[in-house]
Amino acid sequence: MFNNIIYFIVVLLIYNVSFPDSPPEDFLTVSLGPLVLSWIVFAFYCARVFGRLFQRIREGEESEGILTDRYQRLNVRLSVLAIFLFTLAVHFFNLKQWLSLIPGFRQFSVLQGILGLAVFFFYLCTIWYVAHPAYRAIFRVGISRRSFILSQLRFNLPILFPWLILSFVYDLLALSPWPGINAVMNSVYGQMVFFAVFIILLMAVLPKFIQSWWGCKPLPSSEKADLLRLFLAENGFKYRGLLTWPIFEGRMLTAGIMGIVPRYRYILVADSLLKALSADELKAVLAHEMGHVRYRHLFFYILFFIGFMVLSFGLADISIYLAFLWPGLMDLIAGGEARSASIFYLIISLPMLISLLVYFRFVMGFFMRHFERQADLYSAAVMGTPIFTIRSLETIAFLSGKSRDIPNWHHFSIRERVAYLKRAYQEPDLLRRHNRAVFISFLIYLVCIAGLAYLFNWGPVKRYTTYAVIEQAIRRELTKEPQNVELYLSLATVYQQMGKEREALRIYEQIIRLDPYRAAALNNLAWLLATASDRDLRDPDRAVELAKRAVTLERSPGFLDTLAEAYFVNGCLEDAIKTIKEALATATENMGYYERQLKRFEKGGAGH
Repeated sequence: MFNNIIYFIVVLLIYNVSFPDSPPEDFLTVSLGPLVLSWIVFAFYCARVFGRLFQRIREGEESEGILTDRYQRLNVRLSVLAIFLFTLAVHFFNLKQWLSLIPGFRQFSVLQGILGLAVFFFYLCTIWYVAHPAYRAIFRVGISRRSFILSQLRFNLPILFPWLILSFVYDLLALSPWPGINAVMNSVYGQMVFFAVFIILLMAVLPKFIQSWWGCKPLPSSEKADLLRLFLAENGFKYRGLLTWPIFEGRMLTAGIMGIVPRYRYILVADSLLKALSADELKAVLAHEMGHVRYRHLFFYILFFIGFMVLSFGLADISIYLAFLWPGLMDLIAGGEARSASIFYLIISLPMLISLLVYFRFVMGFFMRHFERQADLYSAAVMGTPIFTIRSLETIAFLSGKSRDIPNWHHFSIRERVAYLKRAYQEPDLLRRHNRAVFISFLIYLVCIAGLAYLFNWGPVKRYTTYAVIEQAIRRELTKEPQNVELYLSLATVYQQMGKEREALRIYEQIIRLDPYRAAALNNLAWLLATASDRDLRDPDRAVELAKRAVTLERSPGFLDTLAEAYFVNGCLEDAIKTIKEALATATENMGYYERQLKRFEKGGAGH
């Protein structure tokens, strides 16, 4: 399931990457033909590789652990190939453009998304169809092919429930007649706050609907069930229900917990697990799930998603800005062809895709592995011994055909988990030390994610790339209009904002030579000569001279502020105070800034 979460996030990103809403340039058959052909090739390839695996199973020369690993790897490889084919469908076979032609789909992006994802699910169903014989043989279950595919769909579709609800709400808000709502939703702050609040509320109540979707029922009364309920009560654990988990006809050896608030918190146990484990081993499994709640792991997962969301806002903008600095990419959209524009938007989404894979696979994967270890240790502490936790892990590994030695990105291997539990028996303070290590790791993560979010959304990285894009655009225009003074003034202003003071000064001097009465250039150069961070560039006397000329041409509050600053750095405090008071009296905005300037001049404080 964890791999599929990443797959669906990638697919949604690929599908929602912006590209022109113009109608398709080709006939439907031109798009549909390659789409069908690519699926046929994909289906034959899936059948071939899983056929080879099934042959290995029948030969019986490899252990179950190796065969299970081969099965999992094939699923990953083919799922990645399915994502690639889905990318071709969206960006080369015009899938999204054809869907947008359906009445009502242009206004409701969620409808487009549902049908778009149906194509990806069709690829996944192809994998599941041909994988069924190998699955039955490896895991020794008698599930039919139809039940296997339906179970996969029922198991995986809830991953998309948050996106589905969120997209629907966004579509409704976009249709709102109130401009205030649209203004909030179009701002970075508004989107971040809305997403964070909405996803927390959604995750709080969504388990209620997911357990119904999966067909979960209260665990029937039995000796084991009664002991488990008593065990939960004795430990003061608050939950809504202890349920059977009928996914894959209850044959999957697993248990889980969902819900961040007790009212909508459910513990799920598969029937096969109830039969396979003893009462004490089942208690250890439940204690493990209790550990996830005790350490608020579910809430941390939500924070990780929100953290990536905050990071992605700035990263998406920076990717677009950097694309504009690459002339070869700009040529793709300069021609106005829809397919070329699709390629452009796909390319600029690559940094986002890479960061997504790195973030979830390595950053979140690190915490998931250590959260599982934390829950294992908690289970051992609650049970008073790690023996039952170890037995449950070994039994599940043996009966499910999993290799003890092969880890994955979200769990340590069974061998590693068992070894760590044995250490806990020998080192009573291991749980405390591990908790501290996890806490310190999260603090480091928090500092890093906050720093990157600031840099990408509000800090110098975002600001510098923005100005770099503007600079590049102005330079392109200057090649067409080399005598355009307004363009030179804009370029000098950009350089000044970027901190390239020498370049800005040179261009301002050039503008004044071309047009001695350009008030903005006189004012900006005066400010630069009065306040430059490079003190070698400062010339206070000339700053006063230029500022006076600018004010003579245009007596605006901004120009008066520059003149006041020039007086101030020359030590003419009375003139500075008098001038800034005039600026304050005539200003209609930025009143707070001018008041602060007045206070600074009256105190005779340090200049820039």
